[in-house]
Amino acid sequence: MRLRFILSQTWKGIRGNLAMAFSVTLVTFVSLLFIGAAILLQWQINDLKDDWYDKVEVSAFMCPQDSVRAQCAGGEATQEQIDAVQAYLDSPEMAKYIDQVYFESKADALESFQEQFADTVWASTMTEDEMQVSFRIKLVNPQEYQIVAEALQGRDGVETVEDQRAQLEPLFRTLNRFTYAAGAVAVVMILAAMLLIPSTIRLSAMFRRNETEIMRYVGASNRMIQAPFMLEGIIASLVGAVLAILSLWVVVEYFIQKWFSTSWVRVVSGTDVLWIAPWLIITAIIVASLASFLALRRYTRV
Repeated sequence: MRLRFILSQTWKGIRGNLAMAFSVTLVTFVSLLFIGAAILLQWQINDLKDDWYDKVEVSAFMCPQDSVRAQCAGGEATQEQIDAVQAYLDSPEMAKYIDQVYFESKADALESFQEQFADTVWASTMTEDEMQVSFRIKLVNPQEYQIVAEALQGRDGVETVEDQRAQLEPLFRTLNRFTYAAGAVAVVMILAAMLLIPSTIRLSAMFRRNETEIMRYVGASNRMIQAPFMLEGIIASLVGAVLAILSLWVVVEYFIQKWFSTSWVRVVSGTDVLWIAPWLIITAIIVASLASFLALRRYTRV
């Protein structure tokens, strides 16, 4: 009987304040949409880091002919200098950092260049003598790329040392900024929800002040009086949470997967959305319950 009464009062309140209930649903939907998007984006960034950083290599390019760099003032790297770098990379000192070393001769470099630029005029004009010898170094721990790069920089015959991680980090910093921006918008929208939900509950409580007074006279407890109002806010927020989850799932499954799914990197999927769905629902319930409680402390207290 009590449950039926509470539900009937809740439904009555929602119908009486339909516009405000829709506002709560909308602001909750937008808030959780941004929260979910920020979480999925951060997961995607972490997956990319795990996948790409494992493939990070340090490349040491030996001095070619006619290099203008100061470290190549002595001319093209000699075979003795190349052997010295090879011996250093194979030494016990570097063994704990290096997993494998790939040596690329001038002939290998020319073949790679011609494959990469097969459709350009350069592919047929470049000669083997214009190429440069290099070492491709696969690391045991990609996090230690800078140690290996600094150890090679400045050695005799080494023109430049490039590490792929340094090229990737600006990309990840940019993606992280998108995550922070989405998170900031989500926080603003959550605050908006915390302000809007109490306003909705207060209006509902004010419109039904006579009913609540009668309920007090007949001995209804404070919880019995407050329950319908709290359920109004929770139901409206839950509808917003469900819409946010459905929207994220549709976008991920029918757009992100089709646009970005490849065989070489994992892209977030609908399964990831389902993993975060319970947390979005819990967030909606907590925000609505807290906002409703703060509003009801004044308008339905005994």
